[in-house]
Amino acid sequence: MIAAPSMATTGPLDAMPWLPYAAAVVVLGLLGWLIVIGVRFLSADKETRRSIRQAARMRRTWPRLARNLGLVTTDRTPTFLQSLATGDKKPEPRILTPSLSTKPDPYGVTVTVKTVPKIGLEEFQKRADHLADAWACTRVSVNPDGPGKLRIRAVRREPLFEPYAFTPDGKPPADLSVWDLGIDEYALASVLRMSNVPGVCVAGLPGYGKTSLINGLISRLAPSGAVQFAVADGKVSEAHEGDYADVVNRLFAFVGDDLEAANKLFRRLVKLRRARSSSIRRLLGTTNMWSKGPSAEWPLVVLVVDEAHTYFREYKGSDSTTKRLAQLAADNARLVEDLVKKGRSVGIVVVLATQKATGDAIPTFIRDVCPVSLSFAQKTTEAAVAALGEDIRNWPDANPVTMQDPGFVGVASMVRQGHEGFTRIRVPYVEPDHVARVAEASAHLTADPFELLTLQAGPSLFKDTDFDTTA
Repeated sequence: MIAAPSMATTGPLDAMPWLPYAAAVVVLGLLGWLIVIGVRFLSADKETRRSIRQAARMRRTWPRLARNLGLVTTDRTPTFLQSLATGDKKPEPRILTPSLSTKPDPYGVTVTVKTVPKIGLEEFQKRADHLADAWACTRVSVNPDGPGKLRIRAVRREPLFEPYAFTPDGKPPADLSVWDLGIDEYALASVLRMSNVPGVCVAGLPGYGKTSLINGLISRLAPSGAVQFAVADGKVSEAHEGDYADVVNRLFAFVGDDLEAANKLFRRLVKLRRARSSSIRRLLGTTNMWSKGPSAEWPLVVLVVDEAHTYFREYKGSDSTTKRLAQLAADNARLVEDLVKKGRSVGIVVVLATQKATGDAIPTFIRDVCPVSLSFAQKTTEAAVAALGEDIRNWPDANPVTMQDPGFVGVASMVRQGHEGFTRIRVPYVEPDHVARVAEASAHLTADPFELLTLQAGPSLFKDTDFDTTA
């Protein structure tokens, strides 16, 4: 009798010998992911760890929250696979929820959302306050982030109330057409696009940050030889006095509160503007310097007029001294108007700082042609409107009248460039020693733009520019 061969029992592992290896790979991948997450969490600072936990909670609760807020849509059209699986039976409609990813930081979480049909920018913006409440945030902003994407900024900590310092590294900025200002109320970097901007108006109560803003800008721009600075400071009489004493060796010109000295400086700059206008096509091959950008040979000239009302105020009286001062003030206004209205294309920008930007401090024919305006705290609505325009009445949260608390020192309100409305920014505090260090290290870059233009165009250029007939 021949015995039948025995049948060996085969299990799933015999049928799929690769399964243990695949499981090991999955386990190792999961373990590596957990290690990365753990290291990232433990190496973060205290506030970032709070934001990491907040971001995890946001992701976990998002499907339920989206439904409660109506940020979902119902898709009643079956997919191809649903049609095959259900046959003649009508499949259940699908609930489409926008997917999101999170990126935590010390101030909160940045959320990237992929939109679904009928749920886009407008729907999210309408529910921004509800999102802020649900996520325990101070505020939430929603902005487009490319086709089919939204960027939601959820701020957990109030960045405007926290000290913010900046230490300049002494390196020239990569792009001179963009000036770093600080951080906005969503803890995001705030910048000014300065290409083709001829004038900036900065207003605010004394001690709230005007000069700190300007010194911070100088410390950022000074390491570049493609920027030259001139300052008229109406608070002092000599260069070694006041807020600009630390940067005076980086200025190609400085005047104090003497109206006649200021008049000579403004007149000289208008003459430079005229000479640049007449030679720009020949020397640069264009009629707009910003199409090529500033250079060491053709630098951006920044004129700072601090306490601007000193140079423009109206003098009333019949005595000879008062008449002379009145004539100088009127002439100063005319000269600065020329620079603001005509200096854009040749690379001259005027920064005007004053306490109240009303018409008696900065003539309206100058103030109203400055495309960029910032205001620190103000005492009256009149002053806020003078600095920022009538539209500030429609944005009470950004009105500088509400920023008189000492906690708002260093906080300014400004028009959002390229967007509707206003935003508040915190200007970083720069230690005077750091400002002086940068100015000293970059002092060798200081050059008189008149001399630079003379080297390119020849000394006859300025002689041929008749200021009295062309200004």
